Amino acid sequence: MELVWYHCCTLTGDCFHISSSFTSKPHFSCIKSSLQCTCTSPATACYKTTPENSSSSLRTSNLKFPRVEKVVCVASHQETRTLFLSAHIPLYLYPFLNTTCKTRPFEYLRLTSLGVIGALVKVDDSDVISFLLYTEIIPLCLHTMEMGSELSKTVATFIVQKILLDEMGLRYICATAERFFAVGRVLGTMVASLAEQQHSPRLLKHIIRCYLRLSDNPRACEALKNCLPEMLRDGTFSNCLKEDITTRRWLQQLIQTVRGSRGGVDLMLAN
Repeated sequence: MELVWYHCCTLTGDCFHISSSFTSKPHFSCIKSSLQCTCTSPATACYKTTPENSSSSLRTSNLKFPRVEKVVCVASHQETRTLFLSAHIPLYLYPFLNTTCKTRPFEYLRLTSLGVIGALVKVDDSDVISFLLYTEIIPLCLHTMEMGSELSKTVATFIVQKILLDEMGLRYICATAERFFAVGRVLGTMVASLAEQQHSPRLLKHIIRCYLRLSDNPRACEALKNCLPEMLRDGTFSNCLKEDITTRRWLQQLIQTVRGSRGGVDLMLAN
């Protein structure tokens, strides 16, 4: 576990650039201090690497998570969730979300880590949202949404969606123009990519729900008048959403809400 964690921490990528939009302090400072006071045995039990003694071999080795389903259960269960967060166990997973390597073993690490965070946000607990915001999960999710596989992007976008659906999360992301535009830029990039592929309705559904939730904030809604991708307005995804009545309704509601907004980007920047 220590070998994989160290290897992931030493990889640099765009995540630190994205993170600067959310805070002036590197988010791994809180991880490091938490690791010093957190028992390593629960985390060590979750990971198994083969071979164990070569960091370079991590790019080609098979990485297995024989007990990850137990971690998901602990993260989502009402009686253990608070203790799980108090022990800062999720912080062990964050370095895996910061990798830039796209090989299969690292993608599996990324996806499995996202699965645990996804289990946390599914319970709709404000304490979970507060913990994730404080430990800066948003920049890590945005990083994954930019460079992960389609499945990883889908899970990361779902996590951002669930955070946005909480009032605390919406206020946090819309508190500054930098945070709002960091999220908006990544969402817009994914929309442009999906417009070319037209084969991921589930990812598109989460993207649209994120935009719709952002439109609930007055300043964000005003900014979306200029920032909402034209491809969401011009029927580009009509065929992709033909079978999904709920997402079509969300998209129509989003367009109508943004169309009725009176402002634009200048109002978001002014605040």
